[in-house]
Amino acid sequence: MSEQIEIEFKNILTKSEYEMFLKEFNISGDQIFTQVNYYFDTPYFDLKNASAALRIRKKAKGYELTLKQPQQLGILETTQALKEGEFISAIESNKLPIGIVHSKITKLGITYSHIEHFGSLTTKRVEIPYRNGLLVFDHSYYLGKEDYEVEYEVENYEDGYNYFLELLTRKNIPNRKTDNKIHRFYQQKYASNK
Repeated sequence: MSEQIEIEFKNILTKSEYEMFLKEFNISGDQIFTQVNYYFDTPYFDLKNASAALRIRKKAKGYELTLKQPQQLGILETTQALKEGEFISAIESNKLPIGIVHSKITKLGITYSHIEHFGSLTTKRVEIPYRNGLLVFDHSYYLGKEDYEVEYEVENYEDGYNYFLELLTRKNIPNRKTDNKIHRFYQQKYASNK
């Protein structure tokens, strides 16, 4: 189990802007890896309504269940490791394991047993060090949609914000209001449910 504050800046990109960044940073095909996020909520979007998000992500040595909750600066991520059997139970039977994530969700007043798997989002990702942070280029696919974005993960909010804006300005890319992946996923899910 771990808890950490994540500070990141993000900006949606056009396909050509994304490709320009890959070229500028000399990204080769073997630097791009695939990750899948499996998203969960109640049928009434209780987690979303509490400004929280829940996902499982496959990692090199298993799976991670992560609850994300906004803080004044950044996002509090509470993560617990899962075994493959726990992952399969969550995806196929909507049975999430007991642990720190269960405890935090219960404190939000949300019935844990009502949470179900909503779908997945697949990302082709590149991560490179950049000015005391981590620069990330993502090409994501979900619910018949695809998009591109740049993220910049840092420890210092002010420096990170300035470096990120400088990067966008240098490339003449507008600073676009960008929802995180789970919110984009939810928007597409809402649209497909109408």
